[in-house]
Amino acid sequence: MSSPNPANANLILSGLRVLDLTHYLAGPTVTRLMAELGADIVKVEQAPNGDPSRQFAFQRDGRSGYFVQQNRGKKSLCLDMNSQDGIDIVRQLAQGVDVVVENRGPGVLERRGLGWKDLEGQNPQLIMVSISGFGHGNSLSSRPGLDFIGQAMSGFMAVTGERDGAPMPVGTSFADVTTGVHALAALGLALYYRERTGRGQHIDISMIDSLFHQLDMQIQGPSITGGKWRYKRGGSKSSMNSPHGVFRSPDGWMAVQVMPRQWPAFCRAVGFPELEHDERFDDLRGRSTRLGELNDIIQQRFLEFGSDEELFSAFDREGVPYAPVIDPADAGSHPYFRERGLVRTVTDPVIGEMEIPGMPLRFSEQERLPDLVAPLLGQHNHDVLSLLGYDDAAIAELEDRGVVHQKPT
Repeated sequence: MSSPNPANANLILSGLRVLDLTHYLAGPTVTRLMAELGADIVKVEQAPNGDPSRQFAFQRDGRSGYFVQQNRGKKSLCLDMNSQDGIDIVRQLAQGVDVVVENRGPGVLERRGLGWKDLEGQNPQLIMVSISGFGHGNSLSSRPGLDFIGQAMSGFMAVTGERDGAPMPVGTSFADVTTGVHALAALGLALYYRERTGRGQHIDISMIDSLFHQLDMQIQGPSITGGKWRYKRGGSKSSMNSPHGVFRSPDGWMAVQVMPRQWPAFCRAVGFPELEHDERFDDLRGRSTRLGELNDIIQQRFLEFGSDEELFSAFDREGVPYAPVIDPADAGSHPYFRERGLVRTVTDPVIGEMEIPGMPLRFSEQERLPDLVAPLLGQHNHDVLSLLGYDDAAIAELEDRGVVHQKPT
C-alpha cells in the first residue's frame, strides 16, 4: 500500500487505506468522496487502457474531464488483472488495506480468486463494498446494470414524464451517483461496527435497491387502497396537488411546491387573496381534483408580474417554497452555488483550470478540502509495488511482460 500523505493527517478519513477496483461512475463516486476526506486510495486500472472513463468527453490534450472529476486524489496502478501475477499483486494489496471498493459485477472478481470469500480469510478486518446493478445472489445478478437500466427497473422512469407520454429518465447519471452515495453511507456504518467488534464484512449495494427504496408513496398507496390508486405521471406538474410544479416565470422557468398550510401565504404573495377562499380551491381535495383549472389561473397570474425578481421577492416575503429552474452551466453565476462552494474551480496539470461540482459533505472537524490531482495511467506503479517489496529489477520485469503498464502522458 502507498505511504500516507502527511498533508492529510487531520482529515476525516486520514490513515484509512483503500483499494479501489472501480471504474466508470458508481464505484468511483464512493472513492472520490473518500479522497476528499483524506483516505489513502490506490486505484487499480486494467491494462493497457485503464478506466474506460479516461476516454470519455470532454477532453483537452487527450485528458478526460470526466475521469479527472471522478478520480482526483487517487493513485493509479495499471495492471493486467487477467494475468496470475496481476491477480497476485491485487491480493497482496488487499492484505494491507482497510477497505476494498469494487463495481466489476458479481462473479468478475470471484473468477479471479479476488472475491469476498477469497480475501476475508487473509484480512479478517477487511470491509469490502461491492456495487452492482442487481446485487449478489439472485436470479438477475449476472445481468448488466447501467444507470439507464437502473432507472427503468427501479420504477423511477415509470413515475417520470408526461401523463400520456413515454416514461422518462432523469437527465443525469442519477442512478450511478445515488448508488455510490448509498455505498458510502453503508461503509461508514461498517467502519463503526468494526470499531466496536473488530470484525470486517461484505457490503452488497444494488443500484435497483438504492433507487427503489426512495419511492415515497408509489408502493404503500396501491397497497392501502387495494390497488384502486396508482401513481400517475404528471409531467412538469404534480398529479396530486397544485400549486406544485414547473411554471413559466416572467423571465424563464420556476418551480413551486405549496403545501396545504402554505396556501394562504401563496395567495397573498401573488396578490390574489380571494383565491384562498374560492370554494373550488379552498381545500386540498378541491385543488387536487381541479388541477388543470387552477394551474391555468396560477400560470396567468405569474406572467402578470414584471420580472422574476418581483415575483421571487413576493414569495420570499411570504415564505413560499419556490426556486428558479437553474441550468447547471449557469450555476456559477448564482450566489448560492458560489457561497456553498458547489461550483468549484480546480487545476489539473494537463487540462489546466476546470470547474467541477463541489463537495456535498461538510464536517465541522474538516473545514478545508485537500488539493487533489487525478493520476495519469499507471503513474504510481513504482511507488505502490515498491511498498509491496518489489525492487526495480522485479518491476522492470513485470513491465516487460505487460503485467504492469504506464502511459506517462
